[in-house]
Amino acid sequence: MTLAIDVDRLAPPAQRVLKPETPLPMKMLAAKGVVPGCPPGDALAVLVVLAASGPAEARVQAQSTLDALPKPLLDGALATELQAGVLAALAPIVGNELDVLPLMLRMPSMTEDILCGLADRATEPAGELIATNEALVLRFSAVVERLYMNKRVRMSTADRLIELAARNGLDLDFPAYKLAVQAIANELIPEATDERTFDDDLFVTTEEMDEALQLDPVVEDVVDADDEGEEQIKEKFKPLYLQIQEMTISQKIRLATLGDSSARMLLVRDNNRLVSEAAVKSPRMTESEATQISASRAVSEDVLRNVAINRDLTRSYQVKMNLVTNPRTPFTFSSRFLPHLRDNDLRNLTRSKNVPGAIVRAARQQLSRKG
Repeated sequence: MTLAIDVDRLAPPAQRVLKPETPLPMKMLAAKGVVPGCPPGDALAVLVVLAASGPAEARVQAQSTLDALPKPLLDGALATELQAGVLAALAPIVGNELDVLPLMLRMPSMTEDILCGLADRATEPAGELIATNEALVLRFSAVVERLYMNKRVRMSTADRLIELAARNGLDLDFPAYKLAVQAIANELIPEATDERTFDDDLFVTTEEMDEALQLDPVVEDVVDADDEGEEQIKEKFKPLYLQIQEMTISQKIRLATLGDSSARMLLVRDNNRLVSEAAVKSPRMTESEATQISASRAVSEDVLRNVAINRDLTRSYQVKMNLVTNPRTPFTFSSRFLPHLRDNDLRNLTRSKNVPGAIVRAARQQLSRKG
């Protein structure tokens, strides 16, 4: 993130260093963080400007100094009011340092872009510090989504953020928000503590198990179908399933949104509509997962409808075919894919006894229109 720094606001010694005619040795000294007669905040601003647009040698030295900021310079700068451009440069370097972050959050020059960048990179404790600054969160509401979507942020912290946003009437536009608001409205939000909660550990454990299982949804689903078409969870996925069973609805929604494929393939079959919808709307949903889901007769009509209206997922011919042949797909959505099917697949549909009669008739009409 690059934000302009108003050089005219800097002390005269800083302005002199940044003039084009200033000798290179003076610029190189400033690139090491030394600007005689200049307050620490302005010396830091000079560093940022030199790292972005100084002579080649000075750029390299200034960036090296920024990457390992001398503590006296950083402490002195944070005791003053920094420009937004300086904050933006500091954020990726020291934004997760717990003695620095609170001072940055109090800066009047804080912007939504800078705060969202901090939230994207936040560790668990840094995310907690940002989330507890409710005034700042409500001022820059986009940070709610960034913290919610950061897998390092505690599950309980994410719940509190959603509750805060809902209580203050924030209209946020990201997939899990409205679902999470509905879920949290029916749940008791635990009070925040300084310790990791059981729910946080459960989320982390589920993620670790998910990674250990290494599901490849192209070749393997989490369930097997018996002779009667009933789906049963495979043995190796049962511990993951049991972990998920211990979660609250809002925690399942967040795992469905952020989790990996094996968790999502279980959650898309959840009996709670909010959970299954969050899974199928997850930004991590892949075409191969959609292929498995669209063929399943154990997922809800709402799930299949959400697959059908997702243009990215229905680019796949197999997804289209699965939606047409799945009797649980609402006819309004399955029928719209008939014109995209190959003639031989349409002919097979007209003879199939495993698809709804309405699809058979529509397939015949489509063939008839093609002559």
